[in-house]
Amino acid sequence: MKVLLINGSPNEKGCTYTALCEVAGQIVKAGINTEIFHVGAQPIRGCTACGHCKKTKSGRCVFNNDSVNQALALMKGSDAVIIGSPVHYAAASGFVTSFLDRCFYAGSSVFAHKPGAAVVSCRRGGATAAFDQLNKYFTITNMPVVSSQYWNMVHGGNPDQVKLDAEGLQTMRTLGNNMVWLLRCIEAGHAAGIAPPVLEDPQRTNFIR
Repeated sequence: MKVLLINGSPNEKGCTYTALCEVAGQIVKAGINTEIFHVGAQPIRGCTACGHCKKTKSGRCVFNNDSVNQALALMKGSDAVIIGSPVHYAAASGFVTSFLDRCFYAGSSVFAHKPGAAVVSCRRGGATAAFDQLNKYFTITNMPVVSSQYWNMVHGGNPDQVKLDAEGLQTMRTLGNNMVWLLRCIEAGHAAGIAPPVLEDPQRTNFIR
């Protein structure tokens, strides 16, 4: 099994990375592989609603000049995902928002029924709003959401300060342990012949006719 951890910060080895490493450490201890994927610091375009991915049903975005399709390819071979982001203006970073909009629209099928969790890092405030934003990607994509003993956040202005956030780091470790537990439960279910639910065809109802 493998858990993909997405670092949505433009800073590759900053506070978000520090939090994700704490989660990954617990998962690795349980014998499950992990990979931390950095979205990068180059511009990531937002979704243009061109609809090409839905027409081709390729599970890829038509724009191939950034990290979106790389992540989708990794997600196909992963059993769960943890998405990390710094807090910018009480929201997830612009990088990861554009990234996730396209990932989840073009490749929703590779996320469905796989456990997901969000992690946010902030200096002081806005963490719960960003955390809520990230969780919405999971709850619109048929994904079990993995929780911890507190909301999944760490505080600090730099990695050294994050390492002093004892409660935040414990929350990360608990998240890692809970992710392992759920993956083992799903594995046992598969072994017992329990298949994921069969999804109905989507029914789209507009509020204005």
